[in-house]
Amino acid sequence: MNAAVRPFIPDERAGATLPRMTILAATNDPFALRLLDELRRIQPECRCVAAGDGNVAFNVAFTEISAGAAICIYVPSPTNRAGTLPNLEEAGAVFDRAAHGAGRHFVLLSSALIYGTGPGRRGLVDEDYSPPGNTDAIAAAWGALEELAWANLRARMTLTILRPAILPGRPNLCSGLLANRLSRTLPGHDPSMQFLGVSDLAAAVICAVRAQKEGVYNVAPDGVVPLHQAIRMNGGVRLPIPRTLRRIFQRSGDLDFLRYSWTISNEKIANDLAFTPRRSSVAALGEFRGRNASLSGPEPQFDAFGMDEDYIRFHGRTLFKFLSEYYWRIEDKGLEHIPRQGRAVLAGMHRGFMPWDGVMALHTIVKKTGRYPRFLTHPSLLKFPFLANFMTKLGGVAACQESADHILERDGLLGIFPEGIQGAFLHYRQAYRLQAFGRDAFVKLALRHRAPIIPFITVGSAEIFPIFAKIKSRLWTKYAGWPCIPITPTFPVVPLPLPSKWHTQFLPPVEVGQYPPEAAEDRAVVRALSREVRTRMQSAVDEMLTRRRSVFFGSIFDRRSDEGESKPMAV
Repeated sequence: MNAAVRPFIPDERAGATLPRMTILAATNDPFALRLLDELRRIQPECRCVAAGDGNVAFNVAFTEISAGAAICIYVPSPTNRAGTLPNLEEAGAVFDRAAHGAGRHFVLLSSALIYGTGPGRRGLVDEDYSPPGNTDAIAAAWGALEELAWANLRARMTLTILRPAILPGRPNLCSGLLANRLSRTLPGHDPSMQFLGVSDLAAAVICAVRAQKEGVYNVAPDGVVPLHQAIRMNGGVRLPIPRTLRRIFQRSGDLDFLRYSWTISNEKIANDLAFTPRRSSVAALGEFRGRNASLSGPEPQFDAFGMDEDYIRFHGRTLFKFLSEYYWRIEDKGLEHIPRQGRAVLAGMHRGFMPWDGVMALHTIVKKTGRYPRFLTHPSLLKFPFLANFMTKLGGVAACQESADHILERDGLLGIFPEGIQGAFLHYRQAYRLQAFGRDAFVKLALRHRAPIIPFITVGSAEIFPIFAKIKSRLWTKYAGWPCIPITPTFPVVPLPLPSKWHTQFLPPVEVGQYPPEAAEDRAVVRALSREVRTRMQSAVDEMLTRRRSVFFGSIFDRRSDEGESKPMAV
């Protein structure tokens, strides 16, 4: 969010300066009544008319609305118990009648569900984001709702569409979880959530009405809360039930919103309307439960993408320590090339198809520099339970330019494997020959953000799962996202990695400061830098292989005091 923007604070004394507002909602919608109460607190002239099912009472009510309401606020009714699908029939009737009324401004309360979710869906999406691939039924339904609104109202009045984050108290999956003492969750998934208080939604509506500005705006607080933490804060207890069983009674599309994060950006509404929610996600949860939102200590802060540094440190003392020091006996070299502050792009070589080389690189960097890099992660690693949670808490983010920009803009360390997923599935006889770097996106990122490129390589990781054969299967590719089923000495019968000896080397940085950011569009510059990085990496790999005498034993580095297998450097 733009820190220079002053948060919108509703002026209760200014309520009478606004025209009369009318809420259109189902007669039995308790959420609409709560919203009405908040609007009345800010704008005393606001009143409510039931606009339920398109029956006679509804028609009479809408005749009255058309005669006198300058501003209409529509809360669509859900058609399913989970609250994920809007009633398009009701919405069509509302929009049609509003188009023939005397209103000047129509505010539609849509939903962040319109962006969909899934393993490849990036976090903090803006209003221009479109879901990749085939749009699921939920996103399509909310898209159809907004299309109906534009088709009927755009030429007749000002139309503002608000897409709020999760509203505790409005019928939805998350509200059901938070309202019950026993919360049914999906094992192995802990998505980050944004919770918006009803009072902040009412303030956003007032802000939109005062601005009289047409457009689409996300409404969400800055902070997030992992789902498990949200349940715990509300005094609930999790009851993990496998998705396979829950699909018997619930739509798979509904459950996906409990598997993956679906956070949204609030930058547009902050910049255009100077509105920022006053309550954080944590405070909104307190408002939902009717508790005092103030905490005895500082309000807990959670990473927007789900990274958990405590989780990383814990595994660094346990599992990662065992794997690094005893199982793979990893030696490292060149960590002095990683900056102790400021942005950088780490360009690595990924082998072994499982993400252990990336995990061990993360562990080594954290242990010896104190910095926490974030790696762009293929959606296949964010799809499956437990593995998805594991990768997310280690800082893995969906591989896309927007995620990368977010990390580098905040002076972070960005980890990328330029060969893409194909490099991880190379036949063992080609394991140490670097493949083409695709579209050279990592170079363009480095140029745009003026970040040095630090190549790094690992010799030994290809032997944990040496691929001797591949089975092509469209069904498997569709299910897992892998290009093939790899056949190794242990996988897929016993998915146990072999205890090969690893050597990881970080090479001197490739500086890009001599180029302007616009050089990212110069194909000659991009290709030259990509070629330099690839040549350096391949030369280092070849040199290391010539010195290796055994896959499982021995050292190939000339050991110095600042290099080793286990002792961390001073941070």
